[in-house]
Amino acid sequence: MLQIRNLNITHRKDLRTIIEDFNMTLNDGDKAVIIGEEGNGKSTLVKWIYDSDMIEDYTECSGELIRGNERLAYLPQEMREEDKKKTVYEFFTESNSFYDKTPGELGVMAGKFNVPNDIFYSEQIMESLSGGEKVKVQLMKILMDEPTVLLLDEPSNDIDIETLELLEKLINTWKHAVLYISHDETLIENTANMIIHLEQIVRKTKFRYTIVHDDYKGYIKNRTDTFARQEQKALSDRREKELRDEKYRKILQQVDKAQLSVRHAGKDLADKMQAGRNLKDKMHTVKALKHRFDREDEDMTEMPEQEEAIFFKLGDENARMPQGKTVIEYTLSELKTPDGEKVLARDIFLRVRGPEKICIIGNNGAGKTTLLRKIADELLSRKDIKAEYMPQNYEDMLDLDITPVEFLDSTGDKEIRTRIRTYLGSLKYTADEMEHPIRELSGGQKAKVLLLKMSMSGANVLILDEPTRNFSPLSGPVIRKMIAAFPGAVISISHDRKYIEEVCEKVYKLKESGLKENN
Repeated sequence: MLQIRNLNITHRKDLRTIIEDFNMTLNDGDKAVIIGEEGNGKSTLVKWIYDSDMIEDYTECSGELIRGNERLAYLPQEMREEDKKKTVYEFFTESNSFYDKTPGELGVMAGKFNVPNDIFYSEQIMESLSGGEKVKVQLMKILMDEPTVLLLDEPSNDIDIETLELLEKLINTWKHAVLYISHDETLIENTANMIIHLEQIVRKTKFRYTIVHDDYKGYIKNRTDTFARQEQKALSDRREKELRDEKYRKILQQVDKAQLSVRHAGKDLADKMQAGRNLKDKMHTVKALKHRFDREDEDMTEMPEQEEAIFFKLGDENARMPQGKTVIEYTLSELKTPDGEKVLARDIFLRVRGPEKICIIGNNGAGKTTLLRKIADELLSRKDIKAEYMPQNYEDMLDLDITPVEFLDSTGDKEIRTRIRTYLGSLKYTADEMEHPIRELSGGQKAKVLLLKMSMSGANVLILDEPTRNFSPLSGPVIRKMIAAFPGAVISISHDRKYIEEVCEKVYKLKESGLKENN
């Protein structure tokens, strides 16, 4: 059993509450997913559970972690810089159990993860692996030490659909506890039996969390129904309050009018005194009524506070791509690895016309990102179209030492910066977060910056490498609708099964023999 008691986490820089009075118990068999919008502290929470020293440079923490005899294993969202420079073999040798494994046991593990049997002894540098290969290697390493609690931060990022299904099987058959963060709605729907929802409401000034033992679809339905009922009751209470307050105002006006009548009436003293006593009784009744109404107002149903998913329009009419225009006819006789040592695919051909939305899928290491970079290089150099590129690694396009406002505008013009801050506000950035260096932002917040840059650029062609990989399952549906409604062309890579189904008109699989339409 893993237990958290009264956890509080505060950001050192702006003193913003990230986690407040958080309590949780995790038992064997729990497949708990942490959901919430970008920047809500999901990764920070998982890091604190594994090793609180990992977040001490930017947070203040208090609370108790009771871990008993549990053995924790952690898969980070981003690989450590020092690990990127190691060979695959050096990386595996850091496992306490690596040398205890027989060749047969290693072979079985390699087979489960669909990697070569000799990968454990590979001299390939870790950072040269594809995104999915990195995830597989890291998962295999942590499983070698036979942990009892898996802490997984975005394990579904960058892995192919076949490996996603393997990951689902791993989580579902794990006998102990799994606590994971994921933005893959299909993975969550297929695995989670416990939902931990972290929210920052009231313009990120108030923390709220919900823990339920339910599947994801059930949780979302119950949450939506509960909010709908609460909102309906709150609106009904407010309508009743308006009618009641109007009735009270009329009674008050009648009393005021009676007071004036008593003062100016030509009655004798006895009559005036009796009228005054009657009026005093009415005033007492009115005051009692006011106190009762005040108490009723305190118990009135509140409008439900919920953290809304982001929304902004991606592209305008200027981004519309004519139906008949050929966006690209791309041919490549050989696709090689970046170092040029290995041929990944031959006879590649891709044609995109008009506002088509196409997706390239394929196994990890097939060369999808390498191919997309080549396509991007050609499209970005064209003068007859306006293309924008969102790489898998955001750091390729972002200056991490400047703020989002500075990245989106280098002119310093006050009006432009005010407009940018307005846009960022619509994306749920707080004023403080707008002034944070980009390196301090979550992966989803970095992705928002790049999407906003694309929206402001007037691009009519978007080249997107895993565009939904860092957006919460709550924002995911909005992002998919936004890209599907983009009036220009979209060329993308994705393993997000909902993205492929809802956005992409054509899907091509990259194989050794080239791009083949996937029906």
